[in-house]
Amino acid sequence: MTSRASLLPAEARKATFEAALQDGGIRIAHIDQGVNVPMYRTNRQCAPAGPMSGPLVVSMRPVPAAQVADAVRITSRYPAVHGAPVHVGNPHELGISDLARPDFGDAVKIPDGYLPVFWACGVTPQAAVMQSRPPLAIGHAPGHMLITDARDSAYVVP
Repeated sequence: MTSRASLLPAEARKATFEAALQDGGIRIAHIDQGVNVPMYRTNRQCAPAGPMSGPLVVSMRPVPAAQVADAVRITSRYPAVHGAPVHVGNPHELGISDLARPDFGDAVKIPDGYLPVFWACGVTPQAAVMQSRPPLAIGHAPGHMLITDARDSAYVVP
């Protein structure tokens, strides 16, 4: 199965903080593999907002164990676009039973010596909409975010 994301040029598929990770020498598996990032519903519930409630959704990027601290340092400088990881390591601690079966996006191969690293995901609002079932909602599709002319540098914290 070919992901719709694989039809886009690699530059169009990476999020702001993914460019920073790549600039820091960290490879991005879903970009290398030509698929959409894998995303998972977790067992962590977000704080309700009025009638809206739902689980935290995370995206996962495998990172070489020796580069996890670098990934945390790099992405923590982008709090407006995912920020630092919310979890590193055992997916079962987040209620994720099978990394090969993401709830959204596509599975990626995880090489030996890599750890799964999880970031809060922009699909979380869709999960809240799916759980809360409001009469009307507007959102985005996984891997198809709003595109603007804002520069990545506008989001980095020095």
